Amino acid sequence: MTTFELQPTLTSDLVHLRPLVAGDFEALYEVASDPLIWEQHPTRERYQREVFATYFEGGLASGGALLALDGADGSVIGSSRFYDLEEGSVAIGYTFLARRCWGGRHNPAMKRLMLDHAFRFVERVVLHVGKNNVRSRTAVERLGASLVGEREVAYFGEQSNVNVVYELRREVWQARATPPAASR
Repeated sequence: MTTFELQPTLTSDLVHLRPLVAGDFEALYEVASDPLIWEQHPTRERYQREVFATYFEGGLASGGALLALDGADGSVIGSSRFYDLEEGSVAIGYTFLARRCWGGRHNPAMKRLMLDHAFRFVERVVLHVGKNNVRSRTAVERLGASLVGEREVAYFGEQSNVNVVYELRREVWQARATPPAASR
């Protein structure tokens, strides 16, 4: 059996995901330095270089961080990661995108790539979202994920925060991804 690859290279016309490497810091920080990206996040100061450096270091240490590139021009547009791989489940989170990609097709395309990859190996994906992060909660709910509780989450090198926990099961994802059969 094939093992779950936490840092795959995943590609669609809209988004390319590849493993995050140390040399990506400056380009990713250029995106992350926008304070509005973090206004609903528990760590609102992440736009500050030294705070972002801790986030970035945590991404590298996780072994599951991915850099998101725009499929049209190859520019850096954000990041996400796989983490907490366990028997039958994996978490997806730590996602952020450049504001120019908000409300469009980039986040759903990125999550589709990640979820399709994950569900080749696991039955369940867990998504942690800052309790007051309405934008991210809405995006996760649009994927078909169900709210299952709250959890104190300790971010790498930062204080712990209350996150809401969503769950998406393979059968729900596959049912949403499969178009209904044509009626006769």
